[in-house]
Amino acid sequence: MPNPKILAMVMAGGEGKRLYPLTCERSKPSVPFGGRYRIVDFVLSNLVNSHIFAIYLLVQYKSQSLIEHIRRSWGLAPIFPEQFVTIVPPQMREGPEWFQGTADAVYQNLSLIRQHAPDLVAVFGADHIYRMDVQQMAHFHLENDADVTVAALPVPLAQASAFGVIESADDGRIRQFYEKPQYPPSMPGEPTRAYASMGNYLFSTDTLYTALEEGKRRGEKDFGSHLLPRLCQSHRVFAYNFANNLIPGIRDYEEQSYWRDVGTINAYFLAHQDLLGLEPKFNLFNPRWRFASSEYQGPSAKFIHAEIENSIIGDGSFIKGARIHNSVIRREVLIEEDVEIDESIIMDYAIIRRGSRLKRAIVDRYNLICADSRIGYDRQTDAERYTVTDSGIVVVPKGKYRYDGTIGHYW
Repeated sequence: MPNPKILAMVMAGGEGKRLYPLTCERSKPSVPFGGRYRIVDFVLSNLVNSHIFAIYLLVQYKSQSLIEHIRRSWGLAPIFPEQFVTIVPPQMREGPEWFQGTADAVYQNLSLIRQHAPDLVAVFGADHIYRMDVQQMAHFHLENDADVTVAALPVPLAQASAFGVIESADDGRIRQFYEKPQYPPSMPGEPTRAYASMGNYLFSTDTLYTALEEGKRRGEKDFGSHLLPRLCQSHRVFAYNFANNLIPGIRDYEEQSYWRDVGTINAYFLAHQDLLGLEPKFNLFNPRWRFASSEYQGPSAKFIHAEIENSIIGDGSFIKGARIHNSVIRREVLIEEDVEIDESIIMDYAIIRRGSRLKRAIVDRYNLICADSRIGYDRQTDAERYTVTDSGIVVVPKGKYRYDGTIGHYW
Protein backbone atom coordinates (compact mmCIF):
# COMPACT_ATOMS: atom_id res chain seq x y z
CA MET A 1 0.00 0.00 0.00
CA PRO A 2 2.30 2.81 -1.24
CA ASN A 3 -0.08 5.69 -0.52
CA PRO A 4 -2.39 4.81 2.36
CA LYS A 5 -5.45 6.92 2.95
CA ILE A 6 -4.89 8.63 6.30
CA LEU A 7 -7.43 10.46 8.45
CA ALA A 8 -6.08 12.62 11.29
CA MET A 9 -7.82 13.01 14.65
CA VAL A 10 -6.02 15.79 16.54
CA MET A 11 -6.51 16.01 20.30
CA ALA A 12 -6.93 19.78 20.70
CA GLY A 13 -8.95 19.97 23.91
CA GLY A 14 -6.11 20.39 26.38
CA GLU A 15 -6.99 22.50 29.41
CA GLY A 16 -3.35 23.46 30.00
CA LYS A 17 -3.51 24.05 33.75
CA ARG A 18 0.29 24.24 34.04
CA LEU A 19 0.35 27.09 31.49
CA TYR A 20 -1.96 29.26 33.57
CA PRO A 21 -2.52 32.23 33.30
CA LEU A 22 -1.89 31.96 29.54
CA THR A 23 -4.74 29.42 29.50
CA CYS A 24 -7.10 31.47 31.63
CA GLU A 25 -9.30 32.26 28.61
CA ARG A 26 -8.03 29.83 25.96
CA SER A 27 -7.11 26.17 25.58
CA LYS A 28 -3.48 25.10 25.47
CA PRO A 29 -3.36 24.51 21.67
CA SER A 30 -4.61 28.07 21.15
CA VAL A 31 -1.80 29.73 23.13
CA PRO A 32 0.27 32.02 20.86
CA PHE A 33 3.80 30.92 20.02
CA GLY A 34 6.67 32.66 18.27
CA GLY A 35 6.08 35.82 16.26
CA ARG A 36 2.84 34.78 14.53
CA TYR A 37 1.75 31.24 15.38
CA ARG A 38 -0.46 29.31 17.80
CA ILE A 39 0.75 26.03 19.28
CA VAL A 40 -1.82 24.09 17.23
CA ASP A 41 -0.30 25.39 13.97
CA PHE A 42 2.65 23.02 14.33
CA VAL A 43 0.74 19.73 14.27
CA LEU A 44 -1.54 21.04 11.50
CA SER A 45 1.42 22.18 9.40
CA ASN A 46 3.14 18.82 9.89
CA LEU A 47 0.04 16.98 8.70
CA VAL A 48 -0.50 19.19 5.66
CA ASN A 49 3.19 19.10 4.73
CA SER A 50 2.88 15.29 4.96
CA HIS A 51 0.00 15.43 2.43
CA ILE A 52 -2.62 14.52 5.03
CA PHE A 53 -5.53 16.82 4.28
CA ALA A 54 -8.44 15.20 6.14
CA ILE A 55 -8.14 16.54 9.70
CA TYR A 56 -10.58 16.65 12.59
CA LEU A 57 -9.69 18.74 15.66
CA LEU A 58 -11.38 17.41 18.78
CA VAL A 59 -11.84 20.39 21.11
CA GLN A 60 -13.19 20.76 24.61
CA TYR A 61 -11.99 23.39 27.11
CA LYS A 62 -12.32 27.13 26.37
CA SER A 63 -12.39 26.40 22.66
CA GLN A 64 -13.73 29.64 21.15
CA SER A 65 -10.30 31.20 20.60
CA LEU A 66 -9.14 28.03 18.85
CA ILE A 67 -12.32 27.81 16.76
CA GLU A 68 -11.86 31.39 15.56
CA HIS A 69 -8.21 30.79 14.74
CA ILE A 70 -9.00 27.68 12.67
CA ARG A 71 -11.82 29.50 10.86
CA ARG A 72 -9.51 32.37 9.88
CA SER A 73 -6.36 30.39 9.19
CA TRP A 74 -7.03 26.84 8.10
CA GLY A 75 -9.59 26.78 5.31
CA LEU A 76 -8.39 24.18 2.80
CA ALA A 77 -9.69 24.06 -0.80
CA PRO A 78 -13.50 23.82 -0.56
CA ILE A 79 -13.82 22.27 -4.03
CA PHE A 80 -12.22 19.06 -2.71
CA PRO A 81 -14.52 17.62 -0.02
CA GLU A 82 -11.84 15.20 1.13
CA GLN A 83 -9.61 18.12 2.16
CA PHE A 84 -10.67 19.85 5.38
CA VAL A 85 -9.66 21.00 8.85
CA THR A 86 -12.84 20.71 10.92
CA ILE A 87 -13.50 21.47 14.58
CA VAL A 88 -15.38 18.72 16.45
CA PRO A 89 -16.74 19.60 19.92
CA PRO A 90 -18.06 16.88 22.23
CA GLN A 91 -21.24 15.50 20.66
CA MET A 92 -22.39 13.85 23.91
CA ARG A 93 -23.95 10.93 22.10
CA GLU A 94 -23.00 8.67 25.02
CA GLY A 95 -24.55 10.92 27.66
CA PRO A 96 -24.10 14.39 29.14
CA GLU A 97 -20.34 14.03 29.81
CA TRP A 98 -17.59 15.73 27.86
CA PHE A 99 -14.65 13.73 26.51
CA GLN A 100 -13.32 11.66 29.41
CA GLY A 101 -9.89 10.99 27.86
CA THR A 102 -8.14 10.65 24.51
CA ALA A 103 -9.57 7.23 23.73
CA ASP A 104 -13.06 8.30 24.77
CA ALA A 105 -12.79 11.37 22.51
CA VAL A 106 -12.03 9.23 19.46
CA TYR A 107 -14.63 6.62 20.43
CA GLN A 108 -17.32 9.30 20.52
CA ASN A 109 -16.42 10.15 16.91
CA LEU A 110 -16.15 6.68 15.39
CA SER A 111 -18.95 7.63 13.02
CA LEU A 112 -16.66 10.23 11.41
CA ILE A 113 -13.95 7.64 10.89
CA ARG A 114 -16.38 5.14 9.38
CA GLN A 115 -17.69 7.85 7.09
CA HIS A 116 -14.21 8.39 5.59
CA ALA A 117 -13.09 4.73 5.64
CA PRO A 118 -9.33 5.46 5.89
CA ASP A 119 -6.60 2.83 5.79
CA LEU A 120 -4.84 4.46 8.77
CA VAL A 121 -5.90 6.86 11.50
CA ALA A 122 -3.37 9.28 12.96
CA VAL A 123 -4.25 10.24 16.54
CA PHE A 124 -1.96 13.18 17.30
CA GLY A 125 -1.69 15.74 20.09
CA ALA A 126 -1.88 19.48 19.48
CA ASP A 127 0.40 20.60 22.30
CA HIS A 128 3.94 20.28 20.94
CA ILE A 129 6.48 22.24 18.91
CA TYR A 130 8.26 20.09 16.31
CA ARG A 131 8.62 19.08 12.65
CA MET A 132 7.58 15.61 11.52
CA ASP A 133 6.90 13.88 8.21
CA VAL A 134 4.01 11.63 9.15
CA GLN A 135 4.29 9.69 5.89
CA GLN A 136 7.65 8.31 7.02
CA MET A 137 5.98 7.02 10.18
CA ALA A 138 3.21 5.50 8.02
CA HIS A 139 5.75 3.71 5.83
CA PHE A 140 7.42 2.29 8.95
CA HIS A 141 3.99 1.14 10.15
CA LEU A 142 3.26 -0.68 6.91
CA GLU A 143 6.74 -2.19 6.52
CA ASN A 144 6.42 -3.76 9.97
CA ASP A 145 2.84 -4.94 9.41
CA ALA A 146 2.01 -3.03 12.60
CA ASP A 147 -1.41 -2.66 14.14
CA VAL A 148 -0.34 0.43 16.08
CA THR A 149 2.75 2.61 15.84
CA VAL A 150 3.78 5.05 18.58
CA ALA A 151 6.12 7.96 17.86
CA ALA A 152 9.06 7.70 20.27
CA LEU A 153 11.63 10.35 21.12
CA PRO A 154 15.07 9.25 22.32
CA VAL A 155 15.89 11.15 25.53
CA PRO A 156 18.81 10.91 27.96
CA LEU A 157 18.15 8.18 30.50
CA ALA A 158 18.66 10.63 33.35
CA GLN A 159 15.75 12.76 32.08
CA ALA A 160 13.39 9.96 31.09
CA SER A 161 11.53 9.85 34.41
CA ALA A 162 9.72 13.03 33.35
CA PHE A 163 8.06 11.21 30.44
CA GLY A 164 5.93 8.24 29.61
CA VAL A 165 8.58 5.66 28.68
CA ILE A 166 8.43 2.81 26.17
CA GLU A 167 10.23 -0.51 26.58
CA SER A 168 10.81 -2.11 23.19
CA ALA A 169 12.55 -5.10 21.64
CA ASP A 170 15.43 -4.82 19.17
CA ASP A 171 13.01 -4.75 16.22
CA GLY A 172 11.04 -1.87 17.76
CA ARG A 173 8.10 -3.92 18.96
CA ILE A 174 6.78 -2.45 22.21
CA ARG A 175 6.77 -4.68 25.26
CA GLN A 176 5.44 -2.27 27.87
CA PHE A 177 4.61 1.34 28.76
CA TYR A 178 5.72 3.06 31.96
CA GLU A 179 4.29 6.35 33.20
CA LYS A 180 7.16 8.50 34.53
CA PRO A 181 9.09 5.54 35.95
CA GLN A 182 11.72 5.98 38.62
CA TYR A 183 14.00 3.52 36.82
CA PRO A 184 13.24 3.83 33.09
CA PRO A 185 14.34 1.06 30.70
CA SER A 186 16.89 2.04 28.06
CA MET A 187 16.48 1.88 24.30
CA PRO A 188 17.70 -1.28 22.52
CA GLY A 189 21.44 -0.87 21.94
CA GLU A 190 21.44 2.59 23.59
CA PRO A 191 22.16 2.17 27.31
CA THR A 192 22.28 5.94 27.94
CA ARG A 193 18.94 6.79 26.34
CA ALA A 194 15.28 5.85 26.69
CA TYR A 195 12.25 6.03 24.42
CA ALA A 196 9.77 8.73 25.50
CA SER A 197 6.28 8.54 24.06
CA MET A 198 5.44 11.66 22.03
CA GLY A 199 1.68 11.09 22.32
CA ASN A 200 1.36 10.58 18.54
CA TYR A 201 -0.20 7.29 17.42
CA LEU A 202 -0.88 5.66 14.07
CA PHE A 203 -3.57 2.95 13.96
CA SER A 204 -4.63 0.50 11.33
CA THR A 205 -8.31 1.36 11.13
CA ASP A 206 -9.75 -2.07 11.93
CA THR A 207 -7.49 -2.30 14.99
CA LEU A 208 -8.70 1.09 16.17
CA TYR A 209 -12.34 0.08 15.81
CA THR A 210 -11.99 -3.10 17.82
CA ALA A 211 -9.69 -1.54 20.44
CA LEU A 212 -12.07 1.34 21.13
CA GLU A 213 -15.14 -0.87 21.29
CA GLU A 214 -13.37 -3.25 23.66
CA GLY A 215 -12.13 -0.28 25.66
CA LYS A 216 -15.67 1.05 25.95
CA ARG A 217 -16.83 -2.26 27.44
CA ARG A 218 -13.91 -2.20 29.89
CA GLY A 219 -14.43 1.43 30.88
CA GLU A 220 -11.07 2.50 29.41
CA LYS A 221 -10.77 6.21 28.64
CA ASP A 222 -7.18 6.91 27.60
CA PHE A 223 -4.80 5.60 24.95
CA GLY A 224 -1.54 5.93 26.85
CA SER A 225 -2.81 4.69 30.20
CA HIS A 226 -5.30 2.03 29.12
CA LEU A 227 -5.64 0.92 25.48
CA LEU A 228 -2.03 0.83 24.34
CA PRO A 229 -0.66 -1.17 27.31
CA ARG A 230 -3.42 -3.73 26.69
CA LEU A 231 -2.83 -3.84 22.92
CA CYS A 232 0.87 -4.54 23.47
CA GLN A 233 -0.11 -7.94 24.85
CA SER A 234 -2.29 -8.93 21.89
CA HIS A 235 -1.30 -6.89 18.82
CA ARG A 236 1.74 -5.74 16.88
CA VAL A 237 2.53 -2.39 18.52
CA PHE A 238 5.77 -0.71 17.43
CA ALA A 239 7.86 2.29 18.46
CA TYR A 240 8.82 4.63 15.63
CA ASN A 241 12.15 6.33 16.34
CA PHE A 242 11.55 10.03 15.78
CA ALA A 243 15.31 10.52 15.35
CA ASN A 244 14.97 8.72 12.01
CA ASN A 245 12.43 11.22 10.71
CA LEU A 246 14.19 13.32 8.08
CA ILE A 247 12.84 16.74 7.18
CA PRO A 248 14.15 18.59 4.10
CA GLY A 249 15.69 22.00 4.61
CA ILE A 250 16.88 21.59 8.21
CA ARG A 251 20.26 23.26 8.79
CA ASP A 252 23.19 21.41 10.30
CA TYR A 253 23.22 23.68 13.35
CA GLU A 254 19.62 22.92 14.29
CA GLU A 255 18.63 20.28 16.81
CA GLN A 256 17.80 17.59 14.29
CA SER A 257 14.99 15.88 16.23
CA TYR A 258 13.61 18.99 17.91
CA TRP A 259 10.45 18.32 19.95
CA ARG A 260 9.20 20.27 22.92
CA ASP A 261 6.21 19.80 25.16
CA VAL A 262 5.50 23.44 26.03
CA GLY A 263 3.12 22.46 28.80
CA THR A 264 4.66 24.63 31.52
CA ILE A 265 5.54 28.31 31.63
CA ASN A 266 9.25 27.50 31.94
CA ALA A 267 9.18 25.10 28.96
CA TYR A 268 7.17 27.60 26.92
CA PHE A 269 9.64 30.38 27.73
CA LEU A 270 12.70 28.25 26.91
CA ALA A 271 11.20 27.10 23.60
CA HIS A 272 10.97 30.73 22.55
CA GLN A 273 14.66 31.18 23.35
CA ASP A 274 15.33 28.20 21.04
CA LEU A 275 14.02 30.32 18.14
CA LEU A 276 16.62 33.06 18.65
CA GLY A 277 20.25 33.46 17.68
CA LEU A 278 22.22 33.24 14.45
CA GLU A 279 22.02 29.44 14.65
CA PRO A 280 18.76 28.67 16.49
CA LYS A 281 17.97 25.19 17.74
CA PHE A 282 14.67 25.42 15.87
CA ASN A 283 14.69 27.65 12.79
CA LEU A 284 11.16 28.64 11.82
CA PHE A 285 12.31 29.69 8.34
CA ASN A 286 12.34 26.57 6.19
CA PRO A 287 10.86 27.03 2.69
CA ARG A 288 10.81 23.25 2.23
CA TRP A 289 8.69 22.63 5.34
CA ARG A 290 6.60 25.70 6.05
CA PHE A 291 4.58 26.43 9.14
CA ALA A 292 1.27 28.06 8.33
CA SER A 293 -0.88 30.38 10.40
CA SER A 294 -3.28 33.27 9.89
CA GLU A 295 -2.73 35.58 6.94
CA TYR A 296 -2.15 38.94 8.61
CA GLN A 297 -3.35 41.88 6.51
CA GLY A 298 -1.72 44.74 8.41
CA PRO A 299 1.52 46.67 7.73
CA SER A 300 5.08 45.54 8.28
CA ALA A 301 6.90 46.34 11.51
CA LYS A 302 8.37 49.85 11.87
CA PHE A 303 11.34 51.07 13.92
CA ILE A 304 12.38 54.61 14.89
CA HIS A 305 15.82 54.86 16.58
CA ALA A 306 15.41 51.37 18.04
CA GLU A 307 18.15 49.10 19.33
CA ILE A 308 17.20 45.50 18.63
CA GLU A 309 19.48 42.54 19.29
CA ASN A 310 18.71 38.86 18.70
CA SER A 311 14.95 39.27 18.67
CA ILE A 312 11.86 38.44 16.60
CA ILE A 313 9.50 41.31 15.76
CA GLY A 314 5.99 40.61 14.46
CA ASP A 315 4.18 42.48 11.69
CA GLY A 316 2.42 45.72 12.51
CA SER A 317 4.56 46.49 15.54
CA PHE A 318 5.92 50.00 16.11
CA ILE A 319 9.09 50.46 18.15
CA LYS A 320 10.30 53.96 18.91
CA GLY A 321 13.48 54.64 20.83
CA ALA A 322 13.40 51.31 22.69
CA ARG A 323 16.06 48.70 23.41
CA ILE A 324 15.06 45.06 22.89
CA HIS A 325 17.30 42.07 23.58
CA ASN A 326 16.71 38.29 23.29
CA SER A 327 12.96 38.74 23.00
CA VAL A 328 9.94 37.82 20.88
CA ILE A 329 7.56 40.67 20.06
CA ARG A 330 4.34 39.61 18.34
CA ARG A 331 1.95 41.57 16.11
CA GLU A 332 0.81 45.17 16.52
CA VAL A 333 2.78 45.85 19.67
CA LEU A 334 3.59 49.48 20.48
CA ILE A 335 6.81 50.09 22.41
CA GLU A 336 7.61 53.68 23.30
CA GLU A 337 10.76 55.67 24.04
CA ASP A 338 13.30 54.59 26.66
CA VAL A 339 11.73 51.14 27.12
CA GLU A 340 14.08 48.23 27.79
CA ILE A 341 12.91 44.66 27.17
CA ASP A 342 15.21 41.73 27.89
CA GLU A 343 14.49 37.99 27.47
CA SER A 344 10.76 38.54 27.22
CA ILE A 345 7.71 37.60 25.17
CA ILE A 346 5.29 40.41 24.34
CA MET A 347 2.07 39.21 22.74
CA ASP A 348 -0.23 40.89 20.24
CA TYR A 349 -1.79 44.31 20.75
CA ALA A 350 0.17 45.13 23.89
CA ILE A 351 1.37 48.67 24.57
CA ILE A 352 4.50 49.31 26.62
CA ARG A 353 4.67 52.95 27.66
CA ARG A 354 7.85 55.01 27.87
CA GLY A 355 10.50 54.37 30.50
CA SER A 356 9.37 50.84 31.35
CA ARG A 357 11.76 47.96 32.04
CA LEU A 358 10.80 44.32 31.48
CA LYS A 359 13.06 41.33 32.14
CA ARG A 360 12.19 37.62 31.79
CA ALA A 361 8.52 38.50 31.40
CA ILE A 362 5.64 37.12 29.35
CA VAL A 363 3.02 39.78 28.64
CA ASP A 364 -0.19 38.33 27.22
CA ARG A 365 -2.40 40.08 24.66
CA TYR A 366 -4.26 43.37 25.12
CA ASN A 367 -2.12 44.69 27.95
CA LEU A 368 -1.27 48.31 28.63
CA ILE A 369 1.94 48.56 30.65
CA CYS A 370 2.04 52.00 32.23
CA ALA A 371 4.98 54.39 31.91
CA ASP A 372 8.05 53.67 34.05
CA SER A 373 6.80 50.21 35.06
CA ARG A 374 9.24 47.60 36.36
CA ILE A 375 8.45 43.93 35.71
CA GLY A 376 10.96 41.19 36.45
CA TYR A 377 13.14 43.19 38.85
CA ASP A 378 11.46 42.70 42.23
CA ARG A 379 10.14 39.18 42.78
CA GLN A 380 8.00 40.04 45.79
CA THR A 381 6.33 43.01 44.10
CA ASP A 382 5.76 41.00 40.91
CA ALA A 383 4.22 38.11 42.85
CA GLU A 384 1.69 40.46 44.42
CA ARG A 385 0.39 41.45 40.99
CA TYR A 386 1.23 38.63 38.58
CA THR A 387 2.16 34.96 38.32
CA VAL A 388 5.86 34.25 38.97
CA THR A 389 7.42 30.84 38.31
CA ASP A 390 10.06 29.22 40.51
CA SER A 391 12.68 30.24 37.96
CA GLY A 392 11.58 33.88 38.16
CA ILE A 393 9.59 34.25 34.92
CA VAL A 394 6.81 36.80 35.38
CA VAL A 395 3.54 36.25 33.51
CA VAL A 396 1.15 39.16 32.98
CA PRO A 397 -2.28 37.66 32.16
CA LYS A 398 -4.39 38.68 29.20
CA GLY A 399 -5.50 42.28 29.55
CA LYS A 400 -8.67 44.12 28.64
CA TYR A 401 -7.12 46.98 26.68
CA ARG A 402 -8.51 47.33 23.16
CA TYR A 403 -7.16 49.23 20.19
CA ASP A 404 -8.19 52.90 20.25
CA GLY A 405 -6.11 54.31 17.42
CA THR A 406 -2.96 54.82 19.49
CA ILE A 407 -0.70 52.77 17.23
CA GLY A 408 -2.35 54.29 14.17
CA HIS A 409 -1.36 57.73 15.49
CA TYR A 410 2.31 56.69 15.36
CA TRP A 411 1.97 55.23 11.88
